[in-house]
Parts: sequence; structure tokens; C-alpha cells
Amino acid sequence: MAEGEVRFQLVTFQLGEELYGVDIMDVKEVVKIQNVRPIPNAPYYVEGIFNLRGEIIPIISLHKRFHIQSQEKSEEDLEFEGGFLILNIDGNKIGLVIDKIARVVEINSKDMNPPPQMLSGIGTEYIHGVVRQENGYLIILDTRKICNPKELQKIIGIN
Repeated sequence: MAEGEVRFQLVTFQLGEELYGVDIMDVKEVVKIQNVRPIPNAPYYVEGIFNLRGEIIPIISLHKRFHIQSQEKSEEDLEFEGGFLILNIDGNKIGLVIDKIARVVEINSKDMNPPPQMLSGIGTEYIHGVVRQENGYLIILDTRKICNPKELQKIIGIN
């Protein structure tokens, strides 16, 4: 590996028609869709909260936050109802609604490009970078911007 190159692993998932990735070090687990209790007066993109083995976790809809349509399900996808990607961001756990989990990939930092000005309605402030792949792009999300600590504390404090 050349000097200055950094390799890191990403958990990738489908959201609408695009493939997204987050740093594997931020991912706690992936769980199936659960019953979510709405939170009154929460921001529009907060689905609510759910109980994961005694721990209350706020759920954020990236579909709503980024104005993305849910993916149309093919026949082989019908048994998969989507799920929650549980992140641990600076000691705060949060769930992201995903359409479909993909796989873990290893990325070389030299292959990552800065985000374009606008990508699928998502502002560049939420994107860490973009990696070109055979059949499109892998959009690497900046979990600390999506789940900024002040917003998180406000959401967690609502319940």
C-alpha cells in the first residue's frame, strides 16, 4: 500500500435507487423493522423510538431527511421488509431506516472523490465522499452530520 493511502470498511445499503455506505466502526448492528412509537413534536424525519433489548433508540428516516422515494420491491425482495441500521455515534445510539442491506466493502481513500454539489437531493454536508463503481456510485455518508449531537440530544430528550 502506498504512503498516504488509507483503507477502510463500509457497511453498504440501498436507499431508494442509490447505494450508500457508512463507516463500519459506527455500525452496531442491523435489525428487522420493528414497531416504532411516534414522538410528538419531533422533527419531520424522525419516525419515532423503539425498544431494542431494553434500550430506547430513536429512528431517523433518511428517505424523509433526503427526500428520497422508497425502492420498488422486486419479487425476490418481498420477503425482506427493510430494516434499521443501528449506529453508535459518540455514545448515542440511533437507527436509520434502510430499504435493503447490501454488504461490507473495503474502500481505498484514493478512490474516494469529493461529493458533487447536489446528489439525489442530498446536500453535500451529509456526504463524506463518492466512490465510482461498475454500476453507479457508492455514496459515503457522514454519520456525524446526519446525526449531529445537538439534534440527537434534542430528539432523545423529547421522549
